Amino acid sequence: MQDLHILPKLRDSLTYLYIEHAIIEKQDNALLVLQETGRTAVPIANLSLLMLGPGTSLTHAAMKILAENGCSVLWTGEDIQRFYAQGLGETRRAYHLLRQAELATNSTSRLQIVYRMYEKRFCRRLPSDIDIETIRGMEGVRMRTAYQDASRIFGVRWGGRKYDRSNWTNSDPINRSLSAANALLNGLCHAAIVSGGYSPALGFLHTGKQLSFVYDIADLYKVEFTIPAAFETIASGIDDIEKRTRENCRERFRIEKLLQRILPDIDDLLGIKDMEEFQADSDPAVPEAWWSPTEEEDELISESEG
Repeated sequence: MQDLHILPKLRDSLTYLYIEHAIIEKQDNALLVLQETGRTAVPIANLSLLMLGPGTSLTHAAMKILAENGCSVLWTGEDIQRFYAQGLGETRRAYHLLRQAELATNSTSRLQIVYRMYEKRFCRRLPSDIDIETIRGMEGVRMRTAYQDASRIFGVRWGGRKYDRSNWTNSDPINRSLSAANALLNGLCHAAIVSGGYSPALGFLHTGKQLSFVYDIADLYKVEFTIPAAFETIASGIDDIEKRTRENCRERFRIEKLLQRILPDIDDLLGIKDMEEFQADSDPAVPEAWWSPTEEEDELISESEG
């Protein structure tokens, strides 16, 4: 495929597909999944993210067609409890990454983005004179209230967010469900971020990890999606917690069209406008314009040299 403009946009894509214990081959313009239970053809033109679990083999031809269709690939642990690596997203433009880096490395603009992120969580404007520690206190109250409300609505006992990273299954049922839901949400946000040409590592609230920006964005949606999904799952039983939680989350993501919202939300947070003049997606080999300093940057350079 030479014209990447004919690829489906991320907002029109399916959420994800998780496959384990299978051989994946190319069949025409689709994937052929070979498992003990049979053979399944999977169309990938609208697939946003393929997650490969343990026991999965992928042919070179299958990987090539995934890349051509702009489908991100994640290599994960069993039941998506761990994240190991990722394949290339669908955009070839660097503008979003450059803008993200510019905002994240300037303390003033970074603080502005942090305020916007909190405003999206609170769904209202924040006073201009409020400090960041006060906002974090408000966020703590918001999250505790969300857990308590979900506990009351679904009749599930809540004793606080507690889990052991070295032994996920040692947590109580509701905490296991929350961990499974949040892992799935992180995967979806990660796919959207990579697909949009942003860096998962350049966070604003979170920092210092390769997935800092993933955590920033996923936190925007936990109260709306993963918390109610987890409590609803446990309210109906504690068998197959992780599997049922993922199914519940996936249905909520689909109904509420979460995938359609993530990139526009990121663009809005970072003040990104559509850059049609960047031709990297229509022709990955075309040279882009040379960088030149602005008049203000020229002045700063001259002052530093003087």
